Amino acid sequence: MAARDLQERIKKLIIDRRLPSGAPLPTEPELMEFLGASRNSVREALKALQAMGIVEIRHGFGTYVGPMSLAPMIEGLAFRTVAGHYRGEDSLLELLELREAVETGLVSRLAGRIPESGLAELDALVDRMEQEAERGAGLAETDRAFHAALYRGLGNPLLREVLEAFWDAFHRVRTDLADVPQDPLITCRQHRDIVRAVRSGDAIRAEAAIRDHFGNIRTRLSTTDPQLPHSCHNERV
Repeated sequence: MAARDLQERIKKLIIDRRLPSGAPLPTEPELMEFLGASRNSVREALKALQAMGIVEIRHGFGTYVGPMSLAPMIEGLAFRTVAGHYRGEDSLLELLELREAVETGLVSRLAGRIPESGLAELDALVDRMEQEAERGAGLAETDRAFHAALYRGLGNPLLREVLEAFWDAFHRVRTDLADVPQDPLITCRQHRDIVRAVRSGDAIRAEAAIRDHFGNIRTRLSTTDPQLPHSCHNERV
């Protein structure tokens, strides 16, 4: 039996038995009998599924349903983007545009719908960003928290994971932006504009604020030549 067929049958077993993440799979001998396959074939299939995050092999304990996270997607996006970037392609811009398209489409749904408690949290995060900018500290983690808080109100866990995957992939790409100076106060202002637009309930204004935010980093990326991998700077947007 082909390795891909075994993988598909194990995945079907997980689905058919409604097994949640962390649930134990049948033992190796049981899988061999169920699949009608050799020990080596079963092991190879399980290793392949583990690489995808579908199963988790705990040596000495057994095999369990994996977390089914988007980690493999992040790895693939990050590798594809950095490899293309150092070949002189526009892969980093392409990934940024993908993230921009998703966030622009979502923010209009949030205009006028975020409760005051959520808006207060966003205001506090921008306040913190401004304090960090004044101290010359990095804005990365606060910036990430802002975007996570902004879309939390949509109540879609899968969407949240996808946005996190785009974020992680983009920011794991190491690229030198030293020749294109960034003013952190502009970054802070753009985030403040996003909050004001969402608070106003004006969907068009909210979309424009997101586009302005992404347009700033896109302009800087467009004027940056690919650098050698060892020359790096990790920037959040």
